[in-house]
Amino acid sequence: MVAPCVWMAPLLGWPRSFLLAPGRAVNRVRSRWKTGGNLLQLHKRGILKEVFPAAGGLQQLLSSGAQGLYCGFDPTADSLHVGNLLALVGLLHFQRAGHRVLVLLGGATARLGDPSGRSSEREAVSADTVRENARSIQEGVLGVFRNHRACFCSEAEAMSLGPISIVDNSDWYKGKEVVEFINVVGRHFRMGTMLSRHSVQTRLKSPEGMSLNEFTYQMFQAYDFYYLNQHHDCRIQLGGTDQLGNIMSGYEFIRKVTEQDVYGITVPLVTSSSGDKLGKTAGNAVWLNRNRTSPFELYQYFVRQQDANVERYLKLFTFIPLPEIESIMVNHRIDPGKRIAQKRLAAEVTKLVHGKEGLESAKRCTKVLYHNSVDALEAMPDEELQELFKEASFSENLLEPATR
Repeated sequence: MVAPCVWMAPLLGWPRSFLLAPGRAVNRVRSRWKTGGNLLQLHKRGILKEVFPAAGGLQQLLSSGAQGLYCGFDPTADSLHVGNLLALVGLLHFQRAGHRVLVLLGGATARLGDPSGRSSEREAVSADTVRENARSIQEGVLGVFRNHRACFCSEAEAMSLGPISIVDNSDWYKGKEVVEFINVVGRHFRMGTMLSRHSVQTRLKSPEGMSLNEFTYQMFQAYDFYYLNQHHDCRIQLGGTDQLGNIMSGYEFIRKVTEQDVYGITVPLVTSSSGDKLGKTAGNAVWLNRNRTSPFELYQYFVRQQDANVERYLKLFTFIPLPEIESIMVNHRIDPGKRIAQKRLAAEVTKLVHGKEGLESAKRCTKVLYHNSVDALEAMPDEELQELFKEASFSENLLEPATR
């Protein structure tokens, strides 16, 4: 029996001071590792967009042993969406190479609001809502990592996966003195640099402008990176390209305080056919949690992808080896009407997000709607029926009294 790879580790609490001594890190963990040209493979698949400050140093670091890296998600909704999926896939590639993965839930920063990629300020979210959202997102993220292990790893590969932990930054901001934080941490940030960030410049030029809490967001994200560096030996942050400014702030802060080399990696933003970023803000989100988007709806989203996108998406969202993707595309081009590539893409993504059972559910729903399969309809559980027909119109016919 394969030992489980998912573990939960609470953070250590607030340090005696906001900043630890330069170069000091606690709880350093060294686990089994391998590189296998990790960065080169990510680049070939199109997952690697930018490396900051330089790719050479990061490759050397990854080759020296198992490293800790993190990606953060603010729980401003109760589910992540397809726009976040590529970041999770990026983390999974590093986990497959034996590195230690941390998923940071922004229980504190969600209440500030990240201005990156937004044209207006996010609506305020209550603390209770943020906590419930974080719980729901945690379940969804762990589900993706479990499905990856169960569906895409051999027993030997599963044993060599790096560990994953999920942490919440509300654990180290809760109940702390604002004046002390700004006095100790804020003195390391320069207004000119903060104002020069693309996300800040864009918002300052907008009609709505930018609030102070949004402006300070980059300082809090930088401190998150520092805190994880000191308490989880984390030297790499991964995020979408819209997070590059925030990642650079963390890099600069850690360099000033510890003189340690840390790195940032960005993955490309997934956009719609019209070029819009996929996400909550754009109003076109395809969610990862089943209560928001059913396995059938997720499957159909990828089945309907245009031919121009499908090869790129196979490389980005699946773990299919590149030579096999080339073979899939050769067969697809022989008869594009069969949508061979889209169906394989949809199956792989649905299996990653919802597991084998979710994929079977999606296929049953597809048979009912598009192949008029009565047998598939009869085999459907109530949950699938509700998911399949939740948008359907209905009418209720009542018999007159005394009629039969």
